[in-house]
Amino acid sequence: MDTSVDLLAFGPHPDDIEIGIGGTVSKQARCGHRVGLCDLTRGELGSNGTVDERRSEAEAGAEVLGAAWRENLEWPDGEIGGSDQIRSAVEFLRRTRPATVLIPHWADRHPDHVAASQLLTRAVFTSGLRKYIGAGDSWRPDWVCYYFINGTAAPSFVVDVSDDYETKRRALDCHRSQFSPEGTGAVSTRLTTSRFRQLIETRDAGFGVSVGVAFAEGFIVKEPILRSGVMK
Repeated sequence: MDTSVDLLAFGPHPDDIEIGIGGTVSKQARCGHRVGLCDLTRGELGSNGTVDERRSEAEAGAEVLGAAWRENLEWPDGEIGGSDQIRSAVEFLRRTRPATVLIPHWADRHPDHVAASQLLTRAVFTSGLRKYIGAGDSWRPDWVCYYFINGTAAPSFVVDVSDDYETKRRALDCHRSQFSPEGTGAVSTRLTTSRFRQLIETRDAGFGVSVGVAFAEGFIVKEPILRSGVMK
């Protein structure tokens, strides 16, 4: 299978990509870009849902969003970090050779999200080092963009996802074990309340209002953004 992609999005847990950038993933896929999704862990420490349930939900979400594929690196949930995981991420980047990489923002309430941001930032840099020994030829993406899962901050830019927002909602609905768990073993969490979905939509609507559209997703980049001038 050809695993090369135009856009690669990383998520620490199987629902994080949908929460943060489901609209952008859907939009880029709809516009003809080849998009790959990579979950770092299986989410086995989640209060609800089994590993198998979360795998099936992730696959369903990827199909809704129009991704070319979705893979899971199966790092231990709650234990993101370490040189072997950096090597795993480097070799994944070298195999998929994306032009753009989306990774979680470095400020977040969840320790896994913070750790993932730090590790993936290092992995993207290391992937471009010709003398780093690992599978695959060196590869450095053109652009690395940081997206929000729980937190938010002033973005470097936003992407209008108004036309893809209903698709984002449907992709989030795929993760039933996290947002609407059923059965005797189900427990209430921050994600199971309607306020969590409201929080996501309020954030995206706020980004949208800032640029005069219904919904947008925000991104931060560390490098200056080049423009031809100061006129629109």
